[in-house]
Amino acid sequence: MFSLPHHSPRDLPFTHDHTALLLVDMQRAWLEARFDAHLGTAEAGYFMRRAHQQVIPNQQRLLNAMRATRHNVLHTHIESLTADGRDRSLDHKLSNMHLPKGSPEAQIIAELTPLENEIVLPKTSSGVFNSTNIDYVLRNLQTRHLIVAGIVTDQCVDMAVRDAADRGYLVTLVEDACATYTEQRHLACLNAIKGYCWITDTETVLGRLLEMQP
Repeated sequence: MFSLPHHSPRDLPFTHDHTALLLVDMQRAWLEARFDAHLGTAEAGYFMRRAHQQVIPNQQRLLNAMRATRHNVLHTHIESLTADGRDRSLDHKLSNMHLPKGSPEAQIIAELTPLENEIVLPKTSSGVFNSTNIDYVLRNLQTRHLIVAGIVTDQCVDMAVRDAADRGYLVTLVEDACATYTEQRHLACLNAIKGYCWITDTETVLGRLLEMQP
């Protein structure tokens, strides 16, 4: 199974003005039991503990570091472009997944609220590269290194990592800033995608950000 440290040819120093952070699906629908009864069950205990005790605090540290160094931050979340969801992907329609435009459950959680000048990309698919213009945006931002964190590891995060790698970005996955519903699923996903990214932890990423030279 997967273990750190992860040795990868993608383990390269971040470069100033060419490094961005992407936070995936850190929204109320998947993190507050009031919007998803499943989150209040014993089954979801591991996920909720990891998300609130480790993932969110680590993402806050990453956000603060990126903001302090004036590097680009992007947020993506599942949200329809319309109130009735007619723009949703077929998969979301078949799955009955609909977070209406502007709804409370679609909002990014308060702890990670985007700043006014940060980029927010609503999507209606698992992969952010499939249903948003993120590739166009990242290229306009001259991004080379894309740091990824979010939920859930083996679904939307996994797709962001693979799709970014296929498009030529150097992807860093922050393992302790991601979560899925069991530890086994989390580790299995890391093992499966280690060929697409450099997998590391929050402390290492923060250190690399400090080392960046203008």
